[in-house]
Amino acid sequence: MSKRIEGGCFCGSVRYKFPFNNYPSANCHCSMCRRLSGAPYVSWMSIPIVEFEYSQGKPTKITSSSHGARYFCEHCGSPLVCILDEDPENIYITICSLDRPQDFEPKGDIYTKDSLPWLKI
Repeated sequence: MSKRIEGGCFCGSVRYKFPFNNYPSANCHCSMCRRLSGAPYVSWMSIPIVEFEYSQGKPTKITSSSHGARYFCEHCGSPLVCILDEDPENIYITICSLDRPQDFEPKGDIYTKDSLPWLKI
């Protein structure tokens, strides 16, 4: 049996899992990520959608732009995943919703031109 990565929301209503691999990841500094998370940036990991599965519950969808949707727990509000129209083969999960986010350091930063001026990158 291959090693699985697991995660979910703060209250435990939504859980997910996918196979362990060296997935692309980054800290996103765009204004949508900041507003939807209430944080200066969001750390994301890109997973092939065919390898990702919910093991408990389902998140609620919010259309965050004309080209994408984000999903969160309707009970505790935890942001969990994002699906972009331009990349339908992948699902982007919030690294800090993983059970062990400390094991998955983001590999870079994106949309840094939009980062807050007081943030040191």
